[in-house]
Amino acid sequence: MNNPTINQSRLWDSLMEMAKIGATEKGGCCRLALTDIDKQGRDLFIEWCIEAGCSIHIDKMGNIFARREGFEHVSAIGTGSHLDTQPTGGKFDGIYGCLAGLEVIRSLNEQNITTRRPIEVSVWTNEEGSRFAPAMVSSGVYSGKFDLEYAHQQVDSDGISIAEALHAIGYMGDEEVGQRDLHKFFELHIEQGPVLEQEHKQVGIVTGVLGMRWYDVTFTGTSAHAGPTPMSYRKDALYAATQVFNELYQIAERGEANGARCTVGELAIIKGSRNVIPGDVTFTLDLRHAELAGLSDLEAQAKQVINNVAECTGVEIQMDNIWDSPPLAFNADCVNAVSHAVENSGLTYQRLVSGAGHDAVNIASIVPTSMIFIPSIGGISHNEAEYSSPDQVGDGCQILFDVILNEANK
Repeated sequence: MNNPTINQSRLWDSLMEMAKIGATEKGGCCRLALTDIDKQGRDLFIEWCIEAGCSIHIDKMGNIFARREGFEHVSAIGTGSHLDTQPTGGKFDGIYGCLAGLEVIRSLNEQNITTRRPIEVSVWTNEEGSRFAPAMVSSGVYSGKFDLEYAHQQVDSDGISIAEALHAIGYMGDEEVGQRDLHKFFELHIEQGPVLEQEHKQVGIVTGVLGMRWYDVTFTGTSAHAGPTPMSYRKDALYAATQVFNELYQIAERGEANGARCTVGELAIIKGSRNVIPGDVTFTLDLRHAELAGLSDLEAQAKQVINNVAECTGVEIQMDNIWDSPPLAFNADCVNAVSHAVENSGLTYQRLVSGAGHDAVNIASIVPTSMIFIPSIGGISHNEAEYSSPDQVGDGCQILFDVILNEANK
């Protein structure tokens, strides 16, 4: 069949239907990993996949694999992303890649196209890391970066473990993690940044991903009464932390041209009170860089700043590295496969490095992998206002379709 196409309207309708699950007042979505809301999204996704003739497989991390068989018993072409969101997430982050994979299968079925290789759409558990840290933990277990027992023991803020949450929603599968037979993997995602929109490009050919290191940091000073304790006598943990934030952001700003990023995303005063000097403060630190040497230098500078501030303010520090993902270059053959499809499509494009982490980063360590981006309006993501237009959504899915169809027949 000449120039087979996806059904853009059907894909958009599926996205909007899924967005009703966990819908927020401001038009976004909240589907935290392994909650009852996440279960509803998973159940609907599986229902749609079964209707499309897929077999369903679930492993011991709750990862879902929907498989369309090929006419030969060979390794599959994989695609997919995640269903979970940030607490104030949008309609497209993650779920777009899952439903675009499903749309590829639906369109192949509708146009009676068979492929040599099977096609498998995955839903990776807890990609966001907003309920359980670290992020991308399930694809990490799949790729061998994390031990299954370690992952099962990770707990949320209420002390509920991943294993307990999997059992609670009925998604503790019986398949061993990492058993799927994949030949190549392609993840479609919104950019989550402003580059494609600012450069007026329709598609992003993703060549790699920034390196990332996450830390949990604790500053311990002395709690004391806010009135009787003079400023010069205090060991104020919050004051010390704020000195650190200012210096770290300045360091990252100076290295921004080379991909340096620094973010403090969570900050908590332990047992805080309005008239008590904060004695214990915890915060998260997210460091990113395009180069491994640059990431290590950024880390060294962050540690030096933290130690200097601790010494000057008299507080004690604890700094725990909970996640380390080095900079990644995607497989050249997979990047070229995406490039070929984009160039043949006539769409405008730009090669870029992803500033965000994705499950494709973990999968790339064991399977040839690359990614496709579409623009995010205003560069906004992890926000209820996140948006990509129906045409943009359709463009990205058509590229994914063309790539998968070509690779599945090799």
